[in-house]
Amino acid sequence: MNNKTSKILVYIILIIGAILTVLPLLWMVVTSFKNIDEVFTIPIQWIPKEFKFSNYSEVFAVMDFAQYYLNTVIVTIARICGLFLTATMAGYAFAKLRFPGRNFLFMLLLITLMVPIHTIMYPAYQVISELGMINSYQGLIIPQMLGAFGGAFSIFLIKQGFESIPNELMEATKVDGAGIFRTFFQVMLPQIKPVLASFFIFSFNASWNDYIYPLIVVNDDNMKTLSLGLAGFTSMREGLTNYPLMMAAAVMTLLPVIILFIAAQKYFIESAVASGLKG
Repeated sequence: MNNKTSKILVYIILIIGAILTVLPLLWMVVTSFKNIDEVFTIPIQWIPKEFKFSNYSEVFAVMDFAQYYLNTVIVTIARICGLFLTATMAGYAFAKLRFPGRNFLFMLLLITLMVPIHTIMYPAYQVISELGMINSYQGLIIPQMLGAFGGAFSIFLIKQGFESIPNELMEATKVDGAGIFRTFFQVMLPQIKPVLASFFIFSFNASWNDYIYPLIVVNDDNMKTLSLGLAGFTSMREGLTNYPLMMAAAVMTLLPVIILFIAAQKYFIESAVASGLKG
């Protein structure tokens, strides 16, 4: 098989993979404009007989979607801000500072990546309940902000970014009289912008779409996030789920994730390329 044939074969496989990836998303968008009777027609009716734009406004009428959206925005922003501080400082410490037990602590951190979240759901609920943070922003934000769930991966990712920076740069800042915090914020952090872009994308996506953690912390409808709201999205019509309205809500939920990825795509690709070159 010559080089040209191999490239054509690779392109065909990639195109097929891309189509299979995009089709569910396309079905979701198209379904958001359908009547409920058109959802499960065989063969699939890709173009609705009549585009029902009112599905999007009806979402706000049948559920407290605006409140769910607001809760998710508040929780996501607070989580990312807190996790940014904790993960970047911890990653910097593991990568550039020398202290007793550093390797052992980092090994323990990596071990937590292998622990399924389901195994710590009950202990987490007990702790949060004892602290009186059930059905509150504090309960949704603080444990995640401190990296209790998913923080290990963020620390590992940022540590790898800091390790790619030559130690000579740190030494040069020390010679210039810069302290550890000035070195960290003004010199080191700007050097890992692609890694930070990846961090923000992963963290935003994980927090925005988080379902398991809010499920154990929230049972009050006013405190639900979008993932919980969508999970409980049912219609009273013959006891069936109203899929057009659910898909309309899902499209509005997905938009911020898509916008963030497009905005940070350049840095995300740079991070992936740099990681590949380093490996």
